[in-house]
Amino acid sequence: MTTALQDLEQRIQHALGGRVIGLRPVIRALTMAIVARGHVLLQGPPGLGKTLLSKTLAGALGGTFNRVQGTADLMPSDIIGVHVFDAAKRDFEFRPGPLFADILLVDEVNRASPKTQSALLEAMEERQVSVERRTYALPPQFLVIATQNPGDFEGTYPLPESQLDRFMLRIEMSYPGRGDEQAILEHYAALSVPPPPPATPVVSQEALDAARACVDAVHLAPELNGYILDLAQASRQHAHVSLGLSTRGVLAVVRAARICAALRGGDFAAPDDVKDVLPMVISHRLVLAPEAMLEGVTATQLVQRLLDQVPVPR
Repeated sequence: MTTALQDLEQRIQHALGGRVIGLRPVIRALTMAIVARGHVLLQGPPGLGKTLLSKTLAGALGGTFNRVQGTADLMPSDIIGVHVFDAAKRDFEFRPGPLFADILLVDEVNRASPKTQSALLEAMEERQVSVERRTYALPPQFLVIATQNPGDFEGTYPLPESQLDRFMLRIEMSYPGRGDEQAILEHYAALSVPPPPPATPVVSQEALDAARACVDAVHLAPELNGYILDLAQASRQHAHVSLGLSTRGVLAVVRAARICAALRGGDFAAPDDVKDVLPMVISHRLVLAPEAMLEGVTATQLVQRLLDQVPVPR
């Protein structure tokens, strides 16, 4: 029998799959983030459809959508908003910026300056912003999807560790396979084809609540909790890591593993669920030591070493 969470994923896959071709694993990861209310970092070269994917997802969820382009001269007020003097009211009025949306796409976030990147910290963690000693609440389903170019691209800034830790998942997007790219050419190559209309909403609040209830019903054994904590401790003590997994990151692993279990129809989380989600959850959170960089060790390789090192509970 199909659960509410599996039905939710099928709806999202169908809504997005007709416009962004060959990205089923990416769409599944986005579904996990939506259910967990976690933010997403999409990483990959330009031109792979990251913006189209984000915009189509917003339409499928029926939420408001805003887009911010990361540039070196982007200021925090360009995202948050500003106070403008209203002559009729003889008072300053707050004009919200693009941050006030259900889904905010920050395109090429690592091209913005560190000061502007830091403007997202409060919004991503507390779903509110503070401006001129006043606090403004963001929409309940507020979700940041940030796209990031590889760090060796010209004009990019490294993201602060505190901001990276606020992204629940980092999803790697690579070049499509030949068959998928052929389908993209057939679908989008014609100049006379008008741009597609906004995606029809296919997800209701009731469906989201039911999917989250499915995840809450997934059992997490104490032994599996211990396994996740052992992985976190191993990341903090590894010789090639200068900053390991935070407590926020541990919670993200737990939530992602339970969602992974519910997506396969299970009623309990297993070590394989943890192994499936761990690369997406912790690779961007690990700060490598200089020795790792000198030896050419990547964060992805370190995650695999942690999985090989920590015993799996039986």
